[in-house]
Amino acid sequence: MKYSSLDKIFEQFNDLKVLVIGDVMVDSYIWGKVDRISPEAPVPVVNIHKKEDRLGGAANVAKNIQSLGATPILCSLVGEDGDGENFMRILEDRGVSTEGILQSSERVTTVKQRVLAGSQQMMRIDTETDKALSAQEQKALLSKIKTLIDQVDVIIFEDYDKGVLNKAVIAQVVSWAREKNIPTVVDPKKRNFLFYEGVTLFKPNLKEIKEGLKIEFNPDQPAELEGAVNQLLSKLNADIALITMSERGVYIKSKTEHVHIPAHIRSISDVSGAGDTVISITSLCLAMGLPLDFSASLANLGGGLVCESLGVVPIDKKRLYEEADKHQYISLIK
Repeated sequence: MKYSSLDKIFEQFNDLKVLVIGDVMVDSYIWGKVDRISPEAPVPVVNIHKKEDRLGGAANVAKNIQSLGATPILCSLVGEDGDGENFMRILEDRGVSTEGILQSSERVTTVKQRVLAGSQQMMRIDTETDKALSAQEQKALLSKIKTLIDQVDVIIFEDYDKGVLNKAVIAQVVSWAREKNIPTVVDPKKRNFLFYEGVTLFKPNLKEIKEGLKIEFNPDQPAELEGAVNQLLSKLNADIALITMSERGVYIKSKTEHVHIPAHIRSISDVSGAGDTVISITSLCLAMGLPLDFSASLANLGGGLVCESLGVVPIDKKRLYEEADKHQYISLIK
């Protein structure tokens, strides 16, 4: 499909539905002030003045999708616990559907609680499990996905190694997606890295591709980078690889073309959640059939923008549009 303007592209985002499958969590923030050291132990005393719970993991991807104007359908498991109920409330408060969320008595809900004094993170406290799904949980999850899949334009696997995704679930969903010509996009982690065979787009960072393939290469050497990505595409029989490379930008490669997009120079406050923004933008562009260089450039831009904020935050669509317009990204399509 041809797009005559950036406005048309951003408007088209609003018509898309995205199935986001993976590990969800609550990103909890406690802000306070440190004035003294505890008399009980040599640790700072944080006097709390603000608390906030945000959607994390695959749920932050759903929130990014929503912020871009598209409709996310989030599919995952949480615990039958207080944190699980809190997670469901946050989804409802943010206007994200809960129809794809299952609650299980066999799991705990993942919560990552950060304690901050000013802009300094003092500590993080994690409540989580990474155990594999039980047979009953897996059956229920696949059944739920099957009821949702016909509604969507693209599927995102958002893997945080917490157990919701496994080889059987991945293979079944990819098979269904291929039958229905729905593109599949992956943000991988180590445990399931090589299980995503036949997906449309695979998005590891440099550390993940090195660990996943058990190789070493110099990303500053174009031939070495391309060789590693070729090996990845061949191993997974994937169509496209998008490698996020932090301060080096992003590298995207298909069987017919490859592009390296340098990073934008920005004031970085927090890199948390940048990958979620990158995969959200990339997925919408892929669903619309937009060129690789445009898709990678817009995703790279969005990832940089969210790094300017403290904590995990979704992309601001208006600001993304303004920045993309300023850099004349539409020229990559015309």
